[in-house]
Amino acid sequence: MSRAARISRGISLRMVMEAVIQGGPISRASIARQTGLSKQTTSEIARILETDGWIQETGRTSGHVGRMATTYEVVPDAALFAAVDLGGTKARTAIADLSCRIVAEEVEPTAPRGGRHVPHQIARMCRAAAGRQDIPFERVRVAVVGVPGVPERDSGRILMAPNITGLDAFDFASELEDALDMEVYVENDVNLAVQGENWLGAGGGSDNLAFIALGTGIGAGLVLGGQLVRGAAGAAGELGFLPFGTDALSQHAHAEGALERIVATEGIRSRYQERSGRQATVPAIFDRADRGDADAAGVLDETAEYLARAIVALCALTDPGTVILGGSIGARAELVGRVRALLAGAVPTPVRIEPSALGARATIAGAAAVALGHLHNTLFGPDVPEADIALPPAHIIAFSDGEEPAAGSAEAGDGDPGRSRTSSEALR
Repeated sequence: MSRAARISRGISLRMVMEAVIQGGPISRASIARQTGLSKQTTSEIARILETDGWIQETGRTSGHVGRMATTYEVVPDAALFAAVDLGGTKARTAIADLSCRIVAEEVEPTAPRGGRHVPHQIARMCRAAAGRQDIPFERVRVAVVGVPGVPERDSGRILMAPNITGLDAFDFASELEDALDMEVYVENDVNLAVQGENWLGAGGGSDNLAFIALGTGIGAGLVLGGQLVRGAAGAAGELGFLPFGTDALSQHAHAEGALERIVATEGIRSRYQERSGRQATVPAIFDRADRGDADAAGVLDETAEYLARAIVALCALTDPGTVILGGSIGARAELVGRVRALLAGAVPTPVRIEPSALGARATIAGAAAVALGHLHNTLFGPDVPEADIALPPAHIIAFSDGEEPAAGSAEAGDGDPGRSRTSSEALR
């Protein structure tokens, strides 16, 4: 077969596979209508995919004039992928199938020693998750990792991730590829979260959307005009460096960001201690505010004001239409309600403020979307040009099924996700 014929056949395979992923169970006639392929070509491609184990017959449905049509759907476990959310305090790994059903999941405190211990922890967790369900690990074909920093394209280092030490000292992606023995794609965690929320969560498939994660740090993922925005160096969405809250020109602000120092976990704790003279975790401060503690309520009011100012700045520059608030702090109803009230009439164009619908799984969902696309592009040979996959509709995804695993001894709510950064890595 000539190279041109291989490319043509690969493109046809991809088109049919995508139609089945999108609409299964689906008949060959419906596939032909959707793809524009002839019925004969559609039947040949369907046979190839069925023989190779990617799709399967699901039954028959009534066709025209009483004829019965064979329907097909994807074989969910024909290939699996790993989706990883690396946070400043917790690491979450999930093994999912082609229907995006999570079949295994592990959560642990992030390796405290940082550095090369982190990719080896991720590899161990992925293998442990698969092993717990008796899944042969060779069936896991690709891994997508959300990191709390900026992946540097040339060196593979993770920059601007101060909550996990040493990630900027080595090629993170290569180290993890060696440990997992598979292709690994690295992206910023909030960039993945905005894609996950837009696919399966509160975004609703919007062309213009912002996701703000507030927890150990603060950062934003942006989709504008249907495209993920990264910026020249991958630092688009660095809300922590907005010049208010603390001195934006101080040495500390250069390392962390003026806004982040005051509005994220440590800032909230410090402000509560200054007001009350008592120490408390962020979850405890929320609980005390609910019970009428004036100092705790005052801290939440201040936090909402800082966050509202950040949203005003973001809306003035990007006009996202919808802003989703996530992270262990940002998604709290007490904070979302305060922010909504403050923003009424304060932005140049109307903006919808919504809490994250996916919670701790937002980054995992985005990683799943990216993994599906990469897996889809690699199934049909190296000669076939890469193309974006149309993701399955949200209503047919079983993504949120399953029990939420325990997170070891990590303190719930004080740092998930970790410091949120945007990415310079084009998902190759």
